[in-house]
Amino acid sequence: MTKNNILLDKSISFAIRIVNCYNYLCNEKKEYVMSKQVFRSGTSIGANIHEAVQGQSRADFVSKLGIALKEASETSYWLVILYRTNHLEEKMYMSLKEDVDEIIRILISTIKTTKNNDNEATR
Repeated sequence: MTKNNILLDKSISFAIRIVNCYNYLCNEKKEYVMSKQVFRSGTSIGANIHEAVQGQSRADFVSKLGIALKEASETSYWLVILYRTNHLEEKMYMSLKEDVDEIIRILISTIKTTKNNDNEATR
């Protein structure tokens, strides 16, 4: 994985959207607990992907992407809860959910491809 890649770019864009969502939830909805959870998990995705790019080995790379995948899954959960408790409007929810779902798909694909390449290399 190179430094300039779609997964890293998407995760950074998503983190910026999550920061803006957090500000909206705090300032407009006066919601501070769940908003902090989605803020932490949503911004952690890109941080772990960035760490993966600098990984010390392929195993470290896969491990960090696995952590990013877990954070993305948690973010998806908090978005659902925020939407179903009427803290997020449908348009904002759907847009953020589509973005995190895309990141999840890319992470799964990247992890599988890397693991498959490792398996083929050891044969």
